[in-house]
Amino acid sequence: MMNRKTFSTVLATMLLSIGLGAMAQDKPPIKLLVGFPPGGASDSLARLMAEKLRDQLKQNVIVENRPGVGGRIAAQAVKASSPTAQTYMIAPNATFVFQHLTYPVSVLGYDMNTDFTSVARLTSYPMAMVVSTSIGVKNAKEYVNWLKANPSKNTFGTAGQGGDTHFNGLQFGKLAGIPMQVVPYRGNGPLVVDMLGAQILTGNMLAGDALQHVKSGKLNYIGVFAPQRSSLLPDVPTMTEQGFNTGGDDGWMGVWGPAKLPAAELERMQMAIKNVLASPEVKEILLSKFLQVSDYRSGADVDKTLQAELAHWGPIIKASGFTPAP
Repeated sequence: MMNRKTFSTVLATMLLSIGLGAMAQDKPPIKLLVGFPPGGASDSLARLMAEKLRDQLKQNVIVENRPGVGGRIAAQAVKASSPTAQTYMIAPNATFVFQHLTYPVSVLGYDMNTDFTSVARLTSYPMAMVVSTSIGVKNAKEYVNWLKANPSKNTFGTAGQGGDTHFNGLQFGKLAGIPMQVVPYRGNGPLVVDMLGAQILTGNMLAGDALQHVKSGKLNYIGVFAPQRSSLLPDVPTMTEQGFNTGGDDGWMGVWGPAKLPAAELERMQMAIKNVLASPEVKEILLSKFLQVSDYRSGADVDKTLQAELAHWGPIIKASGFTPAP
């Protein structure tokens, strides 16, 4: 039988728990916007983070998909939100770097340098060229020979137009002497579906989005876009070592909020994100399901990285002669 002291302690704990639950429900939910449809890497990561952040923040966290134009619609929504509205976006670095380099601010509806608060970097991952195993090629040189024998099949899919996967494909074609044609999708999820149905045979994407289908033998990695091999795919050669240095590198996911995010809110989110990404369970899920590694970095570090990537890709995009669709 419980003594009075023990009963009082248990009762206090229960009341505190109920109170925290009520407080969490009283607060408006935190929104994590995703600029791509369900099923791709951004969406999957956002849903994992939402689940774990609920426990860290003692507050409801919901994911909203706002797909379209390479993440631009979601970015516009974050920019338009109040700094106190607790609206954030989980997105790949390409959403900011390549949109900024290929479209004027008047078209984008936002300026990456002034309209957002960089909160944190979440993960890093390899970017790869993926082909249907039906074409029977295992590396980049075999793929070039296949393209030369099948010149009408010189298309490759990407998760939108004007991103790193787009320019990696254009640079690859330039180096191979083959005019590659991009087919933009609303995300990697729909692209993979079409690859499995043989509507398109090649796709440049986050390697993790093709992982289960590579394991099942339906798709094949023929190279990663990075100077060095990925520790996550040690048996897959880089495009550079195969003679096609496109200038590409690993990708990464980050979290951004609106400009002028209150310092206390920024610190609260950063601490919660850092704790989530330090969890062994989360690290294992990222690796086994998404082919991504936990890679927390502060918002200040994110800003420095973005500026370095702008400087790297700017000349490459200018030399490509790329003109975005209106």
